[in-house]
Amino acid sequence: MISRRSFLATTAAATTAIAGHPLFSVAHADDGFLEITAGPTSKKLYHEDAKASDLWLYNGNTPGPEIRVTVGERVKVRLTNNLEEPTSIHWHGIRIANAMDGVSGLTQEPVQPGETFEYDFVVPDAGTYWYHAHNKSWSQVARGLYGPLIVDEATPAFDPEHDLTLVIDDWRLQTDGSLDVASLGHLMDWSHGGRFGNYLTVNGKSRPNFELKEGQAYRLRLINAANARIFSIAPESFGALVLAYDGQPLPKPEKPAYSPLLLSPAQRMDLLVTPERDFAFEELSGDTPYPFAFFKVQGRQDTKKAFLPLLPNPIPEPDLTNAKTYTIDMTGGAMGRMVETVYNGKVLTGEDFPRTGQLWAFNGVANLAEDPFFKIKRGASVILEVLNDTSFLHAMHIHGHHFRVIEREGATIDDGQPWRDTFAIGPSQSARIAFVADNPGKWLFHCHMLEHAAAGMNTWFEVV
Repeated sequence: MISRRSFLATTAAATTAIAGHPLFSVAHADDGFLEITAGPTSKKLYHEDAKASDLWLYNGNTPGPEIRVTVGERVKVRLTNNLEEPTSIHWHGIRIANAMDGVSGLTQEPVQPGETFEYDFVVPDAGTYWYHAHNKSWSQVARGLYGPLIVDEATPAFDPEHDLTLVIDDWRLQTDGSLDVASLGHLMDWSHGGRFGNYLTVNGKSRPNFELKEGQAYRLRLINAANARIFSIAPESFGALVLAYDGQPLPKPEKPAYSPLLLSPAQRMDLLVTPERDFAFEELSGDTPYPFAFFKVQGRQDTKKAFLPLLPNPIPEPDLTNAKTYTIDMTGGAMGRMVETVYNGKVLTGEDFPRTGQLWAFNGVANLAEDPFFKIKRGASVILEVLNDTSFLHAMHIHGHHFRVIEREGATIDDGQPWRDTFAIGPSQSARIAFVADNPGKWLFHCHMLEHAAAGMNTWFEVV
């Protein structure tokens, strides 16, 4: 394996990225559909004399093509599956019709090799979102099946040259520089913290340079596409303010509430940066800070580009007084509390756990049960009480809705908490989230450490 030390010693800031979008182009068919193909691609991730990796990509690029639309616009995507196994696309963070949510086995049948599926939906909220494979996600996302989905305001808040998308990922490479495909599905990853890589990229490049103009305001859209890594960053080190979390804008730009900020798998963060000098994004979770993206600031411009304030999206506030409360007890994993676990209607014993890979459970059930965790009428308010009785942090994601975290460790959180679609909960911690179940259909609630989800941390509820 490539060690972090050797990685730091051998990688250098290389590719220059120019501000603006899109990352890659996407072709439209005559009927207005965007054509996206999931297929195998041989591509070098490491330096030029390294071995190429066997990746699975959308349209042959990492990340996949940036889909950029305006709020209220209709999105039409035709997925063609050129993989050797079934796949689907989940549109992460978008409150869309249930049939378009892209969860294989729950909202649609997986798209078989050689077949196509047409996604057709309207985007109700402006913000930073992304899309990724949702069949065997632990493998397909690790191989590169993801891309950004950006929904602009009716009048974009920033012009294209001042609006940058940064898709951050870590890859597990072998000593020859190629993706370690053989380790996919390793039960050590599934039972511990998930699959961590040893090589970071931003928009598919190692330690890229971005050119900014001094004194100009920029919107940096950060998307964590890693399977399990939590990125630890300090935006205040270069004077950045937070504009939005998980696509949902704050009432006004604000200083980070704590430092360093944690960007869990699948989470997004929009930053407002007005650079006065060169700076870098640093990953701070290791022994020493690791700069993974560099920003070169050019001379001051006489004319500043104005940007518009971000308006809130129309997400309904939950009625906490009349909300229905449901409790999820998370158990299992290495060094965690084990309980009687049911999988596919059968109680697991002994060798059943490694054989099935079902190592985690919600309320004693591993993976999707036949019946929903709960069923509730459309428009009702819901409180989910989440108890993490395991030894690992989990990034919990709810489909089709946004929520507020209203309580942690038994302490009520002040009003005005940001809307999220993914939240982190630490070992032996508890949290309560609240939302209005206003989107009819069958919706997933799962850990976005993708190995944890595959190993049992999935459940679903139904809005009727």
